[in-house]
Amino acid sequence: MEDSTIDFGDFFKGPLPGKFLKLLGFLALSRLGVYIPLGGVNQAAFAGNLDQNSLLGTLDSFSGGGIGRLGICSLGIVPFINAQIVFQLLTQLYPKLQELQKKEGEAGRKKILQYTRYASVGFAIAQAIGQVLFLRPYVNDFSTEWVLTSVTLLTLGSVFTTFLGETISELKLGNGTSLLIFTSIISYLPASFGRTVAEGFQAGNYVGLLTIILSFFFLVLGIVYVQEAERKIPLNYASRYGSRTGGPQRSAYLPFKVNSSGVMPIIFSTSSLALPATLARFTGLDFLKKAAIALTPGGSFYLPTNVLLIAFFNYYYTFLQLDPDELSEQLKRTGASIPLVRPGKNTAAFIKTVLSRISVLGSAFLAVLAAGPSVVEQISHLTAFRGFAGTSVLILVGCATDTARKVQTEIISQKYKDIEFYDVKSSDK
Repeated sequence: MEDSTIDFGDFFKGPLPGKFLKLLGFLALSRLGVYIPLGGVNQAAFAGNLDQNSLLGTLDSFSGGGIGRLGICSLGIVPFINAQIVFQLLTQLYPKLQELQKKEGEAGRKKILQYTRYASVGFAIAQAIGQVLFLRPYVNDFSTEWVLTSVTLLTLGSVFTTFLGETISELKLGNGTSLLIFTSIISYLPASFGRTVAEGFQAGNYVGLLTIILSFFFLVLGIVYVQEAERKIPLNYASRYGSRTGGPQRSAYLPFKVNSSGVMPIIFSTSSLALPATLARFTGLDFLKKAAIALTPGGSFYLPTNVLLIAFFNYYYTFLQLDPDELSEQLKRTGASIPLVRPGKNTAAFIKTVLSRISVLGSAFLAVLAAGPSVVEQISHLTAFRGFAGTSVLILVGCATDTARKVQTEIISQKYKDIEFYDVKSSDK
C-alpha cells in the first residue's frame, strides 16, 4: 500500500473525523483560560512592557498572548516543558533514572512522566510567584490575599493546560504539547500580522511590507527543507544475505536529522540573554545594566553572543539526545555494522564525528532563524510580526508536518484494516 493511493475522501472514513472534532474541542478549551484575566492589574501598562523584553515576548507567543492579557492560563504548558528539560538533563546525570528509562521500557517511561508531572506543578508554583512579583508595579492593591489567589489560579491554569496536552497526545494526531503551542502561536498571528500591515500602509512602505511577506514565505520553505533533511548512514546486518551475491545486504540505514535538537537551543539562548536584565532589575548593579543593554535585540553584542550560545546549546543538546557509545553498543547487539568501520570504539568515534559535523549545520540553520527577523526589520524598516520569529515558525512547521504524517499513518492503517483477505479454504470448496 503506497502513500499515493491516499485521497481527500479517505480522511472522512473511519475514526479520523471524530478524533479531529475532539482535537478542535480540546484546543478551543485550552484558549478559554487565556481570556479570563487576573483581577486588579493595569493591563495596558503591562502589555506595553512586553515589547521591551525578548524573553517575555517569546513566552507570550507560546501562550498565545496569555501573558499580555494576564489570563489565568498565561503560564500555559511552559512549566511542563521546563520539567521535561530538567528530567532530560537528570536522566544523563543519574544512573537510576537512566536505568528506569532504558531498561524498564514503557513502565519506566510512565514513571518518569509521572515524576515530570509532579515537577511541573512545582515549576508552575515557582513561575506563578515570579509572575505575581513581576506584576507588582502594575497592581492596584498588592496584598497577601491577592498574591495567594493569583498564584493558585495561575498554578491551576497550568495544571489544566498540561492535562489537556496529555489528553490530546492520546488521540495520536500529534504531540499534545506541540499542538498547544502551535494553537497559541496561530491565534496570535492575525493580530500581530495586522499591526505590521497597518504600520506599512501608514508609512507608505509597501516595498518593506512585501520584503517581510516574501522573507516569511522563503523562511517557511527553508525550514521545511532542513527539517526533512537527513544524513543516512548505511548499515550491514550479518544475518541478511542477498540471494544472488551471497553477501550481506544494505537494507537499512541509520538516519540523523540535520536539526535534531529542534527549537531548544534558541529557547536556551533567549533565556540566557535575558538573564543579565533580570539580575539588573533585582540588584541595580551598573555593569549588569550595561550588559543587559548590550545583549538586548539591537545591542552591540546581541547577535554574536546569540549565535555562539545557539551553537553551544545545539552541540550539547544533540549529544544529550544521541549518545555515540550507546548507539554503537545497540548496533553491536543487533548484529549491525557500518561499512568499512569496525564495531565498538571505532563505530562510536565515527558516529561522534558525523554528529559533530551535523551540529555545525544545525547551529548555522538555527542562527539564521534567530538573526533573520532583526535583519529583515533593518532592511524593511518595519516591525516584523511576532510570528515571524524563527522559534515560532520552526514550531509551526514542525508541528504541521508531524500532524500530517500522523494523519497519513492513520489513513493507511485504516485502509489495511478494511482489506478483505483472500480466504484459501473457501476457494478450495
